[in-house]
Amino acid sequence: MAHDIRAHLRNFPMSAQKVRLVLDLVRGRDAVQALDMLRYAPQGAAQPVMKLLSSAVANAEENFGVSREDLFVAQIFADEAPTRKWRRFGARGRFKPILRRSSHVTVVLRERESV
Repeated sequence: MAHDIRAHLRNFPMSAQKVRLVLDLVRGRDAVQALDMLRYAPQGAAQPVMKLLSSAVANAEENFGVSREDLFVAQIFADEAPTRKWRRFGARGRFKPILRRSSHVTVVLRERESV
């Protein structure tokens, strides 16, 4: 019986657009292979996503007794989180808004069906 093993990363201070570039690298891959890819990826979002994925793998091993070699990344996605709005004052009394975007990342692992 295949369980869905989930892990969430909430309010990660990077835009969802930048995080999705990293997530596209590992979607559908084996969990161990995905962790190895993220370890050497140069993007800034790779390290926190790697920690999230390793947390999901640890949840699977501890709570469901699934071996890490049998796991693969079934779903992984980034949604927009609340945006912090900052202000900077420009020349001639103008107002220049700064949007500090953040994202929620979710990973869903599944066990490979053995044939």
